[in-house]
Amino acid sequence: MFLFEPIPWYSAVAWFVVLGALILLNEISRRSMWAALFFFVVLPIILPFTLWQHEGDAGSSVGTWFHWVKVYSALAGCLGFMLIRYTDLAKKYKALLFFPAFILGLNILEAVIREFQVSSFSGLHDGMMITGGHWNIVNGVAGLLNIITICGWAGIVISRKSSKDMLWPDMLWFWIIAYDLWNFAYVYNCVPDHSFYAGAALLIACTIPSFTLCKGAWLQHRAHTLAFWMMFVMAFPNFVDNSMFAVKASQDTNAMWFVSLLSIAANVGVLVYQVYRIRSRRLNPLKDELYTDLAAYQEVKANDSALPKGTANPALA
Repeated sequence: MFLFEPIPWYSAVAWFVVLGALILLNEISRRSMWAALFFFVVLPIILPFTLWQHEGDAGSSVGTWFHWVKVYSALAGCLGFMLIRYTDLAKKYKALLFFPAFILGLNILEAVIREFQVSSFSGLHDGMMITGGHWNIVNGVAGLLNIITICGWAGIVISRKSSKDMLWPDMLWFWIIAYDLWNFAYVYNCVPDHSFYAGAALLIACTIPSFTLCKGAWLQHRAHTLAFWMMFVMAFPNFVDNSMFAVKASQDTNAMWFVSLLSIAANVGVLVYQVYRIRSRRLNPLKDELYTDLAAYQEVKANDSALPKGTANPALA
């Protein structure tokens, strides 16, 4: 295959199991504050002294600085979003709404730094084969563009439904797709033998509910599914490294160029469209929502209708 070595049927089944498990765990954690506290507070306290201590050490494919930073930054996002969702802090301190944009940009920047670092690698690194090259630089630039085009954070609201989801109406499908393409290219270039699961299944697990189960809450879905995956892979790295279900990347440089060029094309497209809207509508991207007139934005607003019309949002008025 172009991207991967041949995929046996049981690995394909495992891919769908991972996808389904991530979607299910996300649904449980977003609908129950107590479940979220268990998953994102209790488990991370226990795991470093148990499974992570024995499996996620140096020498394994998850023993790098990036994996440790990523698991804790994902958990920080989950906990920060819970403060916004379940307390009045964001109502009292509107500046707290900048936190989702900050933690998202920080997560992307972590990956960009890693991608630039990996561009000089060749051979066995951190337990897997990595082939660095100019495609890493190209995709690193795409990641920076993805950060630049984060917009509309001041319009974040808390859903009036019982799940109290954190809705970001201005984060629409074209930015999400550009992010997905960039992130898949990042994982494929920098953690190639994890990309079948961490690149494809993980990204689709947060994109599906963003377009179906709970529109407008992509960042919340992304934080939850990323935290679940990182905790799992830190505990059981052999699942993606050496188990019968592991799927290796093809190490084809043409494939690396393909995913990286697709990534930067999508992110340049989003940037151009965003600049056009800012200039034509005379908007301030630091404080204005950019897409309020688009149907996708309005659909998020319309779907948030648990309370009777005219009732104030109990979390963010």
